Amino acid sequence: MVEVGYTLSSEEWGPAELVRWARRAEEAGFGFALVSDHYHPWIDAQGHSPFVWTVVGGVAQATERLRLGTGVTCPTIRIHPAIVAQAAATSAAMMPGRFFLGLGSGENLTEHITGERWPAADERQEMLEEAIGVIRLLWRGGEQTHRGQYFRVENARIYTLPDEPPPIYVAAAGPKAARLAASAGDGLIGVSPDEEVIGAFEQAGGEGKPKYGQVHVCWAEENDEARRTAARIWPNTAITGELGQELPLPRHFEQAAQMLDAEEVDEQLPTGPEVERYLEAIRRYADAGFTHVYLHQIGPDQEGFFRFWQEELAPKIG
Repeated sequence: MVEVGYTLSSEEWGPAELVRWARRAEEAGFGFALVSDHYHPWIDAQGHSPFVWTVVGGVAQATERLRLGTGVTCPTIRIHPAIVAQAAATSAAMMPGRFFLGLGSGENLTEHITGERWPAADERQEMLEEAIGVIRLLWRGGEQTHRGQYFRVENARIYTLPDEPPPIYVAAAGPKAARLAASAGDGLIGVSPDEEVIGAFEQAGGEGKPKYGQVHVCWAEENDEARRTAARIWPNTAITGELGQELPLPRHFEQAAQMLDAEEVDEQLPTGPEVERYLEAIRRYADAGFTHVYLHQIGPDQEGFFRFWQEELAPKIG
């Protein structure tokens, strides 16, 4: 069975609460967590979006064993890759052996805020590949210069470096992105139990590398309560395809979500108290070839979820 971790949902919680949930996740026995990196939440009802690097620093001080990664950072438009390289190096220095950098090509929702043009998908992948090269170059130490197609770095040196650079895991929703993740990254972050994506990743050189997948869940004592909570707070889970990368504002996701109902959201994720639904979702990722799954508990009842994890779910995961 895969190793199971926890999601720090920065769309739903402020920075102090995220640090608290990271500490509770460690106490509950989770070995790793990923924290989302957004400028906007998906919809206004989620209510938050703190700066991820401040949160990482808080988690570094509040935990001792928990491994933490960004899930995921876009190092191309909103934040220059040279700045991401410095932020990740500092994070890894604060959490020796416990930090990993998750990278992706981003969403218009978060990246449009600087007023830059939102590129087409193939161009975003090219930008991501070059950005990863810039980050790795700066992690070598010393003074570095890069003049590429998309990015320039002039006489830059990161002085505070960890003893070992953190691994880079690259997000991929399709085979082309999976091949980039295999060639440029140290692992994969997936969005669904897609065997085609895993196959493309492994065939392109990713065999043996870690593969992380996120499962959205909504535990509650009553099924109806869980469905209502998921539909109210996280209806975007049922918005599939390219739309999630293209819509620029939370209200656009809200408008798209109006076409969905609670049953459609419920079909996309495990809800309620039945442990078998959660086990089946985790098994789908394991069967597809993922090595790690991180659970996102939607809604306010994080403590109830932690109890469910410790008492019912974790004992059944071998």
